[in-house]
Amino acid sequence: MANEKPAFRFEEDTNIQEVLDYIGSTYDQHYVGGNDLQTVDVWEMMNIAQEMCQGTAVKYLARFGKKEGLNRKDLLKCAHYVILLMHFAGKEDS
Repeated sequence: MANEKPAFRFEEDTNIQEVLDYIGSTYDQHYVGGNDLQTVDVWEMMNIAQEMCQGTAVKYLARFGKKEGLNRKDLLKCAHYVILLMHFAGKEDS
């Protein structure tokens, strides 16, 4: 059936929704200039966004299980930076 939702064996759909909800919740928590300017914007202006997003994703993945145990928030942060990396890597491909 064409309109059937695929059966996710490992709750990928639920986890993706959790990442999306987490990312949405971050937009009122940025430190530079309210909603107008984020640190990632500064990285982009400096032409280092791709590298910084990659490094930051690795940081949170490496930290998982060490700081505050198996902290799910580290995984959410890592996923957020991977998604940002996908955005900036896509810009360089075009």
